[in-house]
Amino acid sequence: MTTNHYTLKVNGKEHQVADAWAGESLLWVLRERLGLPGAKNACEEGECGSCSVRIDDEVVCGCLVLAATAVDCEITTIEGLAPEGELVDVQEAFIEAGAVQCGFCTPGLLVTIDKLLETNNQPDDLTVREAISGNLCRCTGYGRILEAVNLAAAKRREATS
Repeated sequence: MTTNHYTLKVNGKEHQVADAWAGESLLWVLRERLGLPGAKNACEEGECGSCSVRIDDEVVCGCLVLAATAVDCEITTIEGLAPEGELVDVQEAFIEAGAVQCGFCTPGLLVTIDKLLETNNQPDDLTVREAISGNLCRCTGYGRILEAVNLAAAKRREATS
């Protein structure tokens, strides 16, 4: 079996990946090789969104991306939303709205919602539902998630006023 060595830029830092199999998913490399457990491994079929990360500013399912194909890309995980360890507005809003229950879907939702709010700080409910349609939550019923998005959007609008 041939192994690869490559560098991934994750959350603004370069990480060496050594002795990797070419078929390893980005999710596997992030969690098991780089010690970034935020993206969750649930369906491994791109159906649940718990492994959502950003590659070059596009939200993708990390389980469907071969890690070696992300070389020369900027990868952002849930850990990279707040690199200084402070909570960002979407995280604060999830806490404030009680949108976190079991927490398994939360990292993927936060990455997805953060991207949405970067491009639209006043989304209506339909826009939010469309944006998070690839993220499956089995606990909340989405009402509190929508509330959290509205709270975070309001905070972003205040910050830009």
